[in-house]
Amino acid sequence: QVQLIESGGGLVQAGGSLRLSCAASGVTFSNYAMGWFRQAPGKEREFVATISRSGHRTYYADSVKGRFTISRDNAKNTVYLQMNSLKPEDTAVYYCAADQGQMTDYASEYDYWGQGTQVTVSS
Repeated sequence: QVQLIESGGGLVQAGGSLRLSCAASGVTFSNYAMGWFRQAPGKEREFVATISRSGHRTYYADSVKGRFTISRDNAKNTVYLQMNSLKPEDTAVYYCAADQGQMTDYASEYDYWGQGTQVTVSS
């Protein structure tokens, strides 16, 4: 049974930082590209960042480029999202996802999803 479990969300003031983690089980983690997406109330789910299977390549949404960093530790079956200089518009439920194909910003390409972790940024 495949499980992706996010953690690390919470309430933070604007300008602050959070580090999200996503622990995977039931899959050979290094065979999957990983991604982070987010969904704010009343909005569509949107792409945030993705990382290749090896971790050597990354890709970001323009809205988070330079502020967020995606990384992974294949030995720990975990992907991370370091979020710095947070803004109120970053408030959303953040989801990690696993894609057996290539890294992509298309949500429909991902095979497995976590339940999400809430991030709230106060102004």
